[in-house]
Amino acid sequence: MQVLISSAQTLKSICCRLMLTAPNPSLNSLFHLAELKTNSWITMPGRVCCCCAALRPRYKRLVDNIFPEDPKDGLVKADMEKLTFYAVSAPEKLDRIGAYLAERLSRDVVRHRYGYVLIAMEALDQLLMACHSQSIKPFVESFLHMVAKLLESGEPKLQVLGTNSFVKFANIEEDTPSYHRRYDFFVSRFSAMCHSCHSDPEIRTEIRIAGIRGIQGVVRKTVNDELRATIWEPQHMDKIVPSLLFNMQKIEDIDSRTGPPSSPTAGEKEENPAVLAENCFRELLGRATYGNMNNAVRPVFAHLDHHKLWDPNEFAVNCFKIIMYSIQAQYSHHVIQETLGHLDARKRDSPRVRAGIIQVLLEAVAIAAKGSIGPTVLEVFNTLLKHLRLSVDFELGDRRSSTGSASFSTSSKESDERIVQNAIIQTIGFFGSNLPDYQRSEIMMFIMGKVPVFGISSHSLDTSHLGDLGTRRIQIMLLRSLLMVTSGYNAAKTMTAALPSPFLDPLLSPSLMEDSELRQLVLEVLHNLIDRHDNRAKLRGIRIIPDVSDLKIKRDKISRQDVSFIKKHGQQLYRHIYLGCKEEDNVQKNFELLYTSLALITIELANEEVVIDLIRLAIALQDIAIINEDNLPMFNRCGVMALVAAYLNFLSQMIAVPAFCQHVSKVIETRTVEAPYFLPENIFKDKCVLPKSLEKHEKNLFFLTNKIAESLGGSGYSVERLSVPYVPQVTDEDRLSRRKSIVDTVSIQVDILPGNNIEDKECIIIYLRQRKELIESNKRYRHKVNTEEITFEALKKAIDNTGLEEQEKEKRRLVIEKFQKAPFEEIAAQCETKANLLHDRLAQILELTIRPPPSPSGTMTITAGHAHYQSVPVYEMKFPDLCVY
Repeated sequence: MQVLISSAQTLKSICCRLMLTAPNPSLNSLFHLAELKTNSWITMPGRVCCCCAALRPRYKRLVDNIFPEDPKDGLVKADMEKLTFYAVSAPEKLDRIGAYLAERLSRDVVRHRYGYVLIAMEALDQLLMACHSQSIKPFVESFLHMVAKLLESGEPKLQVLGTNSFVKFANIEEDTPSYHRRYDFFVSRFSAMCHSCHSDPEIRTEIRIAGIRGIQGVVRKTVNDELRATIWEPQHMDKIVPSLLFNMQKIEDIDSRTGPPSSPTAGEKEENPAVLAENCFRELLGRATYGNMNNAVRPVFAHLDHHKLWDPNEFAVNCFKIIMYSIQAQYSHHVIQETLGHLDARKRDSPRVRAGIIQVLLEAVAIAAKGSIGPTVLEVFNTLLKHLRLSVDFELGDRRSSTGSASFSTSSKESDERIVQNAIIQTIGFFGSNLPDYQRSEIMMFIMGKVPVFGISSHSLDTSHLGDLGTRRIQIMLLRSLLMVTSGYNAAKTMTAALPSPFLDPLLSPSLMEDSELRQLVLEVLHNLIDRHDNRAKLRGIRIIPDVSDLKIKRDKISRQDVSFIKKHGQQLYRHIYLGCKEEDNVQKNFELLYTSLALITIELANEEVVIDLIRLAIALQDIAIINEDNLPMFNRCGVMALVAAYLNFLSQMIAVPAFCQHVSKVIETRTVEAPYFLPENIFKDKCVLPKSLEKHEKNLFFLTNKIAESLGGSGYSVERLSVPYVPQVTDEDRLSRRKSIVDTVSIQVDILPGNNIEDKECIIIYLRQRKELIESNKRYRHKVNTEEITFEALKKAIDNTGLEEQEKEKRRLVIEKFQKAPFEEIAAQCETKANLLHDRLAQILELTIRPPPSPSGTMTITAGHAHYQSVPVYEMKFPDLCVY
């Protein structure tokens, strides 16, 4: 037998030499025949299998040698070293080695010989780690084929084994990119493993951890590859991101982190699927670039929608915190844009769902505002304001549709909408307050431009269909948002920069509306912008301050820009404070805010001229309470008196004029004894006894103009203007703000000017009362002129011009004195007021004159390019008196 075998080997070697020199088909046949005979001889009984190895390729023999007879003995290390040396020495054999190992592994998997499977995978891992040449590419295909076989098996151990091998492969950096390799199968399989529902909890956790680690390996491998864009395709992200979020959702104690979350330890990563998934999710987002950021974020919204995680939204908030802290700062606006788009898509959902999305947006913008947020600033505010209007519309619609139905469901819906509205306000305010100063001023202008004003329909925020109640709700919420944006805004060094005219004019318009809450919000916003030295907290609460120096007020010398600002806008500020004190629905907070406004103007903008103007304003406010031409309640009158007392006490100590301080202190002491309801400490108590009238009070209870003029004149103040009562100018805001007309008030005060000498206060009060009675009698006469009978006595009174001539002389004298002593700003304001009133009258006359009369045939109106005729019934037409008989 040995002779036959040796002869066969000799024949085979001779044939090989002949084939190399001169190929011949007959020799090939002879060689094939010798090999067949040899194989038949080898299979003969007598255990001669050792002769087979001599005829097999060397790589197969080396691979077979690493497998022991008993799989429990493990990999044969000596033979494994030989195989490794052979693979490194002959890298062209790697593809054959891999294919043969794959063949053996597939056979062992089918036959459930898992011990040999473990040995094969261990050998593959060692070959992967040892070989780093370009020839590894064909070997990788066999390797991935074997890993796929393991992942397809139903055994958890084999799935974990395949995952571990793939993770080791993912950590290998290849020299050249692979343009044909794809990982679609591995993405799908690893994602399925992340959702494992195995009955055994330990095995289920092990499989999920393996799936997460596999996804992490895919991400690392594809991102480092030249063709890394394939992993960011939507079909892959729709599998990877929900799989990670599904495991992150299992965290029981989610802590809402205010800063960048701390990285978990290595032990937690390996044992806890939630921690490992969160770490993988961070790594995925950290590798995202500009072009694929949206593909990574959109599956998050789909997962939260599918699992209904917006209410409650703790998990959603935590997810977006992870997203915002993981992505690069310059890509933050992508997340904000996607959130806004999702909010628009879910605008018809329940209020709590929308509130959850807005809360997520709040957390996102809170982090993004600290860095670069790109061009999305105005888009954020515009979208939020649009949803604010929608929420108010839904609330009012539910209220109207639920008339007569159960009140419980109505109140619950309204409360839910209030949650949405508060979330929007909080988001707007928080976002604006965290913006850079140059952007915050633009946002202030943007929000202020959205506040609807009665009579003006040019605002981009449409509230025409909401009615008065809806418009009021929008106004309040926008002003609350503006209040949050302006809090802590101290960037403006000058008052002109903090309160530019395009912002100040619309801001002060709501202060004339008949709503105390609106006026409070306007004053609070004004305080945020005026108070540049943080003195507002020291002035909180209206009270008589014994020693102002204890407050340690911070102030700087008034600049030229501030002087110019107060000259230009001072009368406007005084006017709104004056009119704000005359509102009947004022409460204690209104008086406190008005007092704070006067005090802040004194601190930030007061020079000698401004001090005189503020004193004139205070005396005018005192006249409001004494004369009561607006029929204010007694509480309001006493509140105004208390406001004047508190402010003059503060002002006298700020300018430090001893005589002025003495007069103010004397009046306050007298009030403490005789009229405590004129002081803020008493009038704003719950059980304060109010007087029945103020006409019987002595003049020592009031602050007198002549006493103040004497005290300030000795200290170098120009007190000539103190003799001129303060007169607020009339503008279009009075008509647009739906407040009662103040034309009568102005007409009274314009005509009242004192003589050459400063008269006593009682004389002024008496004169004002007489003028008030005269105007009221004129009003009654105008109302009754059509019904009164014409008698001889009436004609006699009309012919008698003696009294009228004296009144005309007195009026001319007062007008001359007014132009001699009144400041230029007031004279210009009065002339402007008369010009505006005249212009309005002429506009009304021209409108009535030019407008054609109504016709029964109808009037043509053009809408969207089409002509429409609107007929007017005859019984509704108004004919001139001469045409009716």
